[in-house]
Order: sequence, then C-alpha cells, then structure tokens
Amino acid sequence: MVTSGRGATRPPKIPESVLVVIHTADLQVLLIERADHPGFWQSVTGSKDAIDEPSATTAAREVAEETGIVIGLPGIPAANLRDWRLSNVYEIYPVWRHRYAPGVTHNTEHVFGLCVPRDVPVVLAPREHLRHQWLGFKAAADLCFSPSNAEAVLQLPRFTGAA
Repeated sequence: MVTSGRGATRPPKIPESVLVVIHTADLQVLLIERADHPGFWQSVTGSKDAIDEPSATTAAREVAEETGIVIGLPGIPAANLRDWRLSNVYEIYPVWRHRYAPGVTHNTEHVFGLCVPRDVPVVLAPREHLRHQWLGFKAAADLCFSPSNAEAVLQLPRFTGAA
C-alpha cells in the first residue's frame, strides 16, 4: 500500500499508463495545467486501474475524469479515439515515485489521439488541474513539461493525415 499526502492508504499505481493528445481537426491541442505543480502543462495522462485493463478503456476513463469529455456521446464517437501504437518507457520523476510500489522507477506510456469538435465543453477535475487552453500543435509541444508529451504532440500531423 502507498500512503497519500493526506495519510490515506491506497494500492500502488500500476506503472503502465496512457497519454491522450486531445485535438481538433485543425490541429489545435488541449493542454491542462497540473494542480499539484502549477506551470506544468500536459495532455491527459493516467495509469491503468487494473493490470488487464485495456489501454483504450484507460484512455476513455482518464479523458472523462480529467476533462469531462465523454467518448461515445454525440459529436465524439468512439472511433475518434485512435491508438497511435506508440509507447514510451521513461523514468518516473522522483517527486511521483511514492505513488508506485517500492523499487518501481519506470513507466510504460501508450499514446492515443482524440479528435473533438472545436466547441467541446471542457470541465476540469479541480483537484487535478487548474486551467486549460487550446494551442496550435507546435506551441502546445513547446509548453509541455514532459518530453514524451511534447514529442507526441509533434506527431499529431502524422497521425491525422495533415503531414
């Protein structure tokens, strides 16, 4: 078990996660600012809840939890969530290692893209994120604090056919 900052005990995070680049057809990218680290901008990310949870299920859940965007509702069909078949293995930042089992130092991140309408409402989870903004993909990549997130955003034209 892992103890949170509030003293609660919960199971350690699974070191397998998703990164979802939410974008519009004209390559505007949604970035959200972390509440626990103001100034850290990112795409939607999150760990699997169970080792056998499909990554697409994790992606849809995390998008809904972090942005209020529900995949499968009118305007955002399930087919708009695309597995880019990219994975990144990276060292977990020391500040977040306490969330994982002792000795876990690396995470595998699976990358997805989600195309949404330009006027989609965004409702942030206030305990997780402070603000959101839409930026062109190059400006969004420049603002991402995570190198793997920045690289994924730069891949957007390739995966949308706009390259």
